[in-house]
Amino acid sequence: MAISRPYPTQPGAAPGPSGPADGPALRHAHWWQRPRVRCGALAALLALSGLVILGLVREQTGTEGFLVGLGLAVLPVPLLVAAFRWLDRVAPGPWRNLVFSFAWGAGAAALMAIVANSFATRWIATETADPSRADTLGATVIAPVVEESAKAAAVLLVFLFRRRDFTTILDGVVIAGITATGFAFTENILYLGTAFGTDQLTGGSGVSSVTAATFFVRVVMSPFAHPLFTALTGIGFGVAALATGRRRPVRFLLPLGGLLLAMGLHALWNVSSTLGEYGFFAVYAAFMVPSFGLLTWLVVWTRQRGLRTVREELPSYVRAGWLTPAQPYALGSMRARRVARRYARGHGGRAASRAVAQYGAYATSLAFLRHRGRRGRAGTDFAAREHELLRELWRRRDTARPALEHAARVTAPPAPPWPVYDPYGSPWAYEGYGPYRRHGPYGRYGAVNPAHPGYPAAGPNPYAYPYRP
Repeated sequence: MAISRPYPTQPGAAPGPSGPADGPALRHAHWWQRPRVRCGALAALLALSGLVILGLVREQTGTEGFLVGLGLAVLPVPLLVAAFRWLDRVAPGPWRNLVFSFAWGAGAAALMAIVANSFATRWIATETADPSRADTLGATVIAPVVEESAKAAAVLLVFLFRRRDFTTILDGVVIAGITATGFAFTENILYLGTAFGTDQLTGGSGVSSVTAATFFVRVVMSPFAHPLFTALTGIGFGVAALATGRRRPVRFLLPLGGLLLAMGLHALWNVSSTLGEYGFFAVYAAFMVPSFGLLTWLVVWTRQRGLRTVREELPSYVRAGWLTPAQPYALGSMRARRVARRYARGHGGRAASRAVAQYGAYATSLAFLRHRGRRGRAGTDFAAREHELLRELWRRRDTARPALEHAARVTAPPAPPWPVYDPYGSPWAYEGYGPYRRHGPYGRYGAVNPAHPGYPAAGPNPYAYPYRP
C-alpha cells in the first residue's frame, strides 16, 4: 500500500466520486426494490410476528399469567441491553440495527421456535408413542437447533444487508446478544406466566412457589444464558467479517462453526435440567460460569484492542492534516471521549455533544478501515468509504476539535504520548503540553492553523489520503 492521489483530479473539486449519481437508477427501479418499501415490509413482518407470538403466549398462560410474566420478564432486559451498548461504545452501530435485532428475537425467532418445537415434539410423540421421551428429545435436541438457527438468522441478515456496520467481532457479539435478549424476553414471559398459572391451581405462594423458583433460575441465575449461546454465533460472523481477503469456503465455515458451538452449549444447558438439582448446579458451575467469564474477557479484550487500533492508525491522518496531533490519543480513550462530550454539551448543548459522539464513531470506523487496508483485507469500496468518513469528520470538525483538545489536556499525563508534526509530516520530538509547547503550523494545542503559509487555506489537502489498497 502506498500514498496516492485518488479522485478528484481537478484542484478545488470536492472529495468523493465524480461519476454519475445513482438517482436515475433508483427512480426507475421497481417499487419492491426501493429501500423504504423493503424497510416497511420488514417492519410489518416483525410487528405481525410480535402480535402472533404474544397472542400464542397469552393463550397458553392466560391474561393474568401473561401480565405477571411480562412484568417479571422485562426486568433483566434494560441491564442486558445496557451491557451490550457499553461494549459497542468504541464504534457504536446505528440504533436501527439493534431495534431490528431485538424485534427479530422477540417476535420472528420466538414464533419460529415455538411453532417448530411444538410440531417436532408432536411428531416424535406420534411416531414413538412415548410423550415423555418426545418432550425430552424436544428440549435437548430439537430446541437448541431450532432456536439457535432462528436467532442466527438475524445476525446473518445484518451481516448481509448492513455489511458496512458489521466489521468486527464486537459487532457480531452485540447483534447476537441483543437478538438473544429479545428471544429470552418472550420465552421468559411464557415460562413465568405458565409458572404463575400453576401456582394459581396449586395454591403456591411466596419463595416456595413455582413462579419464584422460575424467576430465580431464569432471571437471577441465568439472564445471560441465551445471549451467551448466540454470542458464539456472533463471534463466528465477526471473524468472517475480518477475513475479507480469505477464501469464500473459510468465511462460510466460520459462522457455521460458531452456530454449532452455540447449539452444543445450548443443548448442554437444556440437558442439565434433566439431571436433577445437583446435575443442574454442576453444569452451571463447570460450564456456564467459565464460558461466561471467557466470553466476557474476550469481548473486553477486543474492546481495548479496538481503542489501541484507533491510537495507532489515526496518526497517519494527522500527517495528512485531517486530524490534530492530540486527537488520536483522545479518540483512543473512552474517558477522554466522555470528557469531550461533557465539554461540548456545556458549550453547545445536546447537539454539540451528539456531534462529538458522531465524530468519534466516524473516526473509529476510519481507523478500523485503514487497519483492514494495511492488512490487505479492505474491500473494493475502500477509497469511496474513506472519502465518505473523512468528509463526515470534516463536517463536524468545528464542534469536535475544541472538545477533543480539551479532553486531551485534561486526561493526558504531563508529557502527552503524541508527537507534533511539521508541515511535511515529519514528527518533532514529544513535547510538553500547554504554554511551554512550541507552536508549529498546527497552532497552539495542535489546532489547525489555516493561516500558516504551508497549509491549505480551505483545510487539509483533499488528495492526501494516507493509504490505498
